[in-house]
Amino acid sequence: MGKRTPLYEEHRALGARLVEFGGWDMPLTYTSALDEHRAVRTRCGVFDVSHMGEVELAGSAAADAVATIATNDVHRLADGRAQYSLMCNERGGIVDDLIVYRLAPQRFFVVVNAAHAPEDVAWMRAHAGAAALRDESDAWALLAVQGPLAARALQPLAAQPLDTLATFAIREDMIDGVPVRVARTGYTGEDGFEVFVPAGEAVRLWRAILARVQVVGGLPAGLAARDTLRLEAGLLLYGTDMDDCTTPWEAGLGWVVKGDRYVGRTALEAARRPQRRLIGFVMDEPGVPRHGAAVFRGDERAGEVTSGTKSPTLDTFIGLAYVSGEPVAPGTALTVEMRGKRLRARVVPRPFYRRQTKEES
Repeated sequence: MGKRTPLYEEHRALGARLVEFGGWDMPLTYTSALDEHRAVRTRCGVFDVSHMGEVELAGSAAADAVATIATNDVHRLADGRAQYSLMCNERGGIVDDLIVYRLAPQRFFVVVNAAHAPEDVAWMRAHAGAAALRDESDAWALLAVQGPLAARALQPLAAQPLDTLATFAIREDMIDGVPVRVARTGYTGEDGFEVFVPAGEAVRLWRAILARVQVVGGLPAGLAARDTLRLEAGLLLYGTDMDDCTTPWEAGLGWVVKGDRYVGRTALEAARRPQRRLIGFVMDEPGVPRHGAAVFRGDERAGEVTSGTKSPTLDTFIGLAYVSGEPVAPGTALTVEMRGKRLRARVVPRPFYRRQTKEES
C-alpha cells in the first residue's frame, strides 16, 4: 500500500481506479482516460496532485540558496512570480525539474515531483547554506483546475478576480472562504490554476471545486489523462523523459539554464554540444510507440522512445525520443520498432498541440 493524499477516500467514493505512482495510491481514471482528456481540452477538469512535494526557503540567504539549487536565474524573479527550473548534480545530470515561486524577497516556495520528494528535500538541505528550509509537503494538498473553462468554474469560489492573475504567478487568495495560494502554471497545455490548500481543508475544497467544475461540464481527471495531456503539450515527465544521467542540453531544456552559481554549472558549460537530443515525432503508420522502443534513421539505430501515446486531440500516434548525432530537422524520416516491425515516423516540432489564445480564436 502506498501513501495516500487527503483525498483518497473521495477518489474511492467516485469509483476511481487507483494505482501506485511514485509511492502514492493515486487515481488513474474515474470514467475513462479519453473522456477526462477531452473534458480538459474542451471544458475543464480537476486533478488531485497533492502527492507533489513543497519546500519553503526563507531568510536573507534564501535567494542565494535557490540560485545554488536551481539552474534558472532566480534573481530575475519578481515577488509573486514563478519559474520553471531544474536541479542538477555535479555531472550536469538532472536531479529533478521543479517550479520556483517567489512569495516575497526572502521567501521562496518550491514544488518538486512526488516520486523524488524525499531525496529532493535532502538534496536541497545539503545545498541550502544558511537559508531556513522547511519541508511543507504534508501541510499542503494541491488541486489543479485545468481547461478553457477553468476560470469560469473556479471564479464563483474565489475572493479575487482570477483574470488578474498572470501566467506563471502566485498569490494568496480565499477559495470558498479558505485561505489558499493560487498559482497559474499548469501541466496540460491549457489555461488553469493550481490551488495550494491546507491539508485539513482538502476534502471540503475538493467537493466545492468539483461541484463547480461539473457545473460547466467538466470532470475529475486522473493520471492517465494527465499523461496524454502533458505529452500533447510536449512537456517532459521526470523519470521517463529525463533522469540524473540526462543533461538539460540533451532534454531541450537549455532555456532554463541561466544562473551563474548552480550546482553542475562547470560540467554543463563543457557539455553544450550533446551527443543525443530529445525530439518529437509522429507515426506515419499506426502503432503506440512504447518507452524503450528502438528508433532508427535509415538502417542505423539512432536512439529510443521515452514517451508515446495515441493523441486523443490530434487522432494520431505521437512520441518523444532521444536521437544521437546533430540536431534532427522536422520532416526527417525515422522508423520505430514495434513488435519486431519497423514502422514509419517523422520528426515534428514540439509541442504537438498548442491551445488557441483569445487573439487567435
